[in-house]
Amino acid sequence: MAGFLVSGGWILTVAGAGATYFLAAIAAGLAVMGNAAASILNRKPRLTTAADRVTLTRAVLVACCAAATVPAMFGGTGPGMQVVVLGAAAFLLDAVDGAVARRFACVSPAGGRLDVQTDAALVLVLACAAVPITGPWVLSIGLMWYAFVAAGWFRPQLKRTLPIKRLRKVIGAFQPFALLLALTPGVPGGISMAAVFLALVALVASFGRDVVELEQSHRKWTGRHSSTELVN
Repeated sequence: MAGFLVSGGWILTVAGAGATYFLAAIAAGLAVMGNAAASILNRKPRLTTAADRVTLTRAVLVACCAAATVPAMFGGTGPGMQVVVLGAAAFLLDAVDGAVARRFACVSPAGGRLDVQTDAALVLVLACAAVPITGPWVLSIGLMWYAFVAAGWFRPQLKRTLPIKRLRKVIGAFQPFALLLALTPGVPGGISMAAVFLALVALVASFGRDVVELEQSHRKWTGRHSSTELVN
């Protein structure tokens, strides 16, 4: 929290954000950091690993990116290079926390959840920043993971753990890459729009496949459970 408040406040001051935008930007960044902090505080015991600290550093970068996005969005100036730089740093650092977790043998479900939540926050922030460039439809990329989580409240089987698949990771990594490409000044509009649209199509296909797989797994488990009860 302190890391974000210091760095985020400095970024907004340098950018000359007005009082209204300043407060809204700080609130956006605090929402990102609050989610990361809650993930840590809900653990038992409340411990962090070396990989978690890398992820928390990413969360600070994402929070700063969120803060920089607010005045750019509502001020009519469009996303600046600071959003691209901060977002790219958070995106590239995503490859580090996993390597650190494997190197120091500190892989854990809690660390994985924190990593996924930080990834989702980055995609949502970049999608919000890309609205003036691509249109409101790009928000569907940033909101899709949250919609999937919300669906799990009504369909508990969607909360089941999915097997690790490389394709899912590739599609997940392509989302921030495509959004950063769209946000980078000088990139032709046709290329950026095509990349973002492809990212959306791939994401829909990936989540659709996961939902089908989880539903089928639930039916198989229910069928085996029912058969066992009949035999008994």
